[in-house]
Amino acid sequence: MRVLPSGDTTSLIECANGFEASALAATLQGRVEITLGARTVLVRASRSQTLAMIATFYPGEHSSPARPDTQHHVISVRYDGPDLERVAGLVGLSSDEVIAAHTTTTVRVGFAGFAPGFAYLVDGDPRLEVPRLDVPRPRVPAGSVALASTYSGIYPRESAGGWLIIGHTSDWLWDIDRTIPARFAPGDSVTFLAI
Repeated sequence: MRVLPSGDTTSLIECANGFEASALAATLQGRVEITLGARTVLVRASRSQTLAMIATFYPGEHSSPARPDTQHHVISVRYDGPDLERVAGLVGLSSDEVIAAHTTTTVRVGFAGFAPGFAYLVDGDPRLEVPRLDVPRPRVPAGSVALASTYSGIYPRESAGGWLIIGHTSDWLWDIDRTIPARFAPGDSVTFLAI
């Protein structure tokens, strides 16, 4: 791990991988304000305070977060996305095999970002690794289920985006009227259900 200053009141911890970052974030949760990234944890504390907090943290390889309040979500998906055939061609599977790979693997919410309610879902089937679009679409419909690199994600609202869309869901992801507006939190698990 590297601890870097990030302004006057925050420190950025660079971790070896997403597992270490998630485990560290779970350890620090409740002790200090944090923001989890793909392989980083932003901590609202000075560098010396941050070093003191992580001095005894030594997670093993592929440690998983130990948050007691994690939830499992089942998301219903219509696999009718405009890029489903393209994904199949890129990964050397049929469309049905892409759907099976996406629905038989439970993924984990690694971190949030890009837009309110957008979660980067990690630990998916490694056969589904695909590149982003060369030119992002100016408009991706809300509820689009998409793939990019090693991630799965669901667009919580209409926006621009460069991920390959394999389906869509009408399940809620972000609702400002709820006590906790985001459906997913880091450490939660997600299973996709084909409908």
